[in-house]
Amino acid sequence: MIRINEEACKGCGLRAAFCPVKGLIEINTDRVNAKGWNPAICTDQDRCNSCALCALMWPDAAIEVYADGI
Repeated sequence: MIRINEEACKGCGLRAAFCPVKGLIEINTDRVNAKGWNPAICTDQDRCNSCALCALMWPDAAIEVYADGI
């Protein structure tokens, strides 16, 4: 499971490019955060395998990764 801090996200798309589950992380073009960016969203938490590649590639530390049961 991942938790995205939408207010810290700049919508750069890096995490989506490194996620091994294609289409799991996308830019939410329907929403704008306080800084004027379209933040990323997780489209399906059940498909996340908690590999943490998104957190490693996220330049703004705007994501937290949780393993099952934690």
